[in-house]
Amino acid sequence: MTAQQTQYPCANCGANVEFAPGTSVLKCPYCGAETPIAAPARAVREHAYASFAVLPRKPIASLAPHTFTCQGCGAVTQSDKISDRCGFCGAPLVADVTSGEQVVPEAVLPFTVDKPALREALRGWASSRWFAPNSLKKVTEAESAHSSYLPHWTYDAHTVSHYRGQRGEHYWVTETYTENGETKSRQVRKTRWWPASGTVQRTFDDVLVAGTGRVLPDHLDGLEPWPLLESQAYRPEFLAGHETLRYDVEPETGLDRAKSRMAPVIERDCRDDIGGDEQRVDAVDTEYHHVMFKLMLLPVWIACYLHAGRTFNVVVNGRTAEVAGERPYSAVKIAAAIVAALALIAAIIVAVQLNR
Repeated sequence: MTAQQTQYPCANCGANVEFAPGTSVLKCPYCGAETPIAAPARAVREHAYASFAVLPRKPIASLAPHTFTCQGCGAVTQSDKISDRCGFCGAPLVADVTSGEQVVPEAVLPFTVDKPALREALRGWASSRWFAPNSLKKVTEAESAHSSYLPHWTYDAHTVSHYRGQRGEHYWVTETYTENGETKSRQVRKTRWWPASGTVQRTFDDVLVAGTGRVLPDHLDGLEPWPLLESQAYRPEFLAGHETLRYDVEPETGLDRAKSRMAPVIERDCRDDIGGDEQRVDAVDTEYHHVMFKLMLLPVWIACYLHAGRTFNVVVNGRTAEVAGERPYSAVKIAAAIVAALALIAAIIVAVQLNR
């Protein structure tokens, strides 16, 4: 589909300006002129999931990619991203998603980590990896990294959970036994189980679920926690000069995943309510009330590097500089560490024998 798009020309030289991480301005990469981004006119809002669920909507996978026409060089490109760069002249391109068939982002957490801060975060991460090959230092070459806003769903809910289980209470008994022909006694702990049931309630706020499958979930989980309270109402200016992925996880799937994240918390509440020394939770039936949701964009730097013919990926939280990702191990360094450990053990044994 042809994208209604926005480009932001510099008022000073006419080049396209980009959002500068850690600021509230669009900055020209050529002359350095700055254009302030207007303060948001509204607060970030949650949307009632029940009202949304009955609306007709096409699956995101069935939507055509955006067709961008670069206002700088005139090139026509297609992309399923909300924002990208022109593949010919590099000009920032931002699609207008407010009138389309996809869920519109409600909030954005703007980048604050810029290239120098990214390089420092990667340097610290690389230096803290034990038994890493020397090539891991190449990941600090941040020029190969790119900034990307990744879609995430957040869900709020008030849950009412009815449970059945058992409460275990410890008690002690004296047992006798024979050892080497001698009768002895000992205290043995046992558990008496009682049936238990009840109801627990909890209010969940901003349960976060990744809206894209293009980044490994373990890597995204490693970037938490996110300062979600610092997010701002969506403005396309924050996307200029940065890649923004369109969500590929439907909100219905996201809600199921959010419920799976709520489940362990609810079970802990059930165990606390059961009390006793031990607990067994046999069944939990949860009702979800006042479910609210929103789509938001979170900032992530994505870097990759080669080692031994394999590509390793690293992601960096564009707000807190937390780093997560894959790392190789150096067989040489591991072998050297094993040899050193064996030598130390041998030296200790020799010293002990000489001191006898």
